[in-house]
Amino acid sequence: MTDAKEKVFAEGFSFKKLFLIFVIGSIFGAIYEEVLHLVKVYMASGDIVWEYRRGVIYGPFSPIYGAGAVLMVLLLAKRNFSNLKIFIYGALLGGGFEYAISFLQETFTHTTSWDYSNYFLNINGRTTIPYMAVWGLFSLGFVKGVYPFLSNLIEKVPVNIGNILFYIILVFLILDMAISWSALIRSSLRRSGIPPITPVGKIYDRVYPDNVLAKAFPNMDFKVTGK
Repeated sequence: MTDAKEKVFAEGFSFKKLFLIFVIGSIFGAIYEEVLHLVKVYMASGDIVWEYRRGVIYGPFSPIYGAGAVLMVLLLAKRNFSNLKIFIYGALLGGGFEYAISFLQETFTHTTSWDYSNYFLNINGRTTIPYMAVWGLFSLGFVKGVYPFLSNLIEKVPVNIGNILFYIILVFLILDMAISWSALIRSSLRRSGIPPITPVGKIYDRVYPDNVLAKAFPNMDFKVTGK
């Protein structure tokens, strides 16, 4: 039930606001990656190609960007840092987060979504110094302009409507992420020649075979890890 004392929806740095920032960041990240890919292909070949760039099977969400937005709020927006410190910390945060996600993805799912090995000043192919500078600029713009705007906009949502939307989206995304990432882990085991040992694994093999996952995540490189 909705707290009768709740007069402003998602006030301050509440979990509800952080979650909605996560959702907005996830949607923005997916659209940004898709537009960026379209531009790169067009510049290289003149072709117009729209390709999904998301981190889950269902919906236009890239949770990496959503998590990054939340980290910026918690570590940068809550503190009164100077613009220079926001840029530096944002660059380190963005680059470190990108590196960590790349490492974890490759370790647990044996897939990669990006490889910067041939890029200038790359760090183990997982991030680059120039990209970290972009993260710093993005962090500065987000903390100083985007977050205050989104925060104010979210707090204007009527409490009853906001709470209903919050719980619906929360449940949907939890299930979406759990299904998507466990399907990728099962795919890694399947490509290693490991058969399913539970009914859930058998369902995943039937509903989410590799060709389905390849369509859902066209930017992922599915590595063969076994026979």
